[in-house]
Amino acid sequence: MTVQPEITQRDLRSRSREIMDAVQAGQAFTVTRDGHRIGELLPLRRRRRFVPRGEFAAMSRSAPGSSLDVFRADQDAAVGTGRTIC
Repeated sequence: MTVQPEITQRDLRSRSREIMDAVQAGQAFTVTRDGHRIGELLPLRRRRRFVPRGEFAAMSRSAPGSSLDVFRADQDAAVGTGRTIC
């Protein structure tokens, strides 16, 4: 577990740009007032919208093999028609 740096309310007010840049870069902070912890500044988790081509290729190399016939049978079972989709 990583220890979050503590910053005072005054530091947050006077160094807000520097602190927000650090939060955007992934750093978390604990905010204190009068020596007491009052909150945390945490970066938001962002979902990736895509996987880079090289990363996808690396994941694909270690993926188990699949059969087109088994895939189609799974699709038919999911739809419940007993007919081949396509």
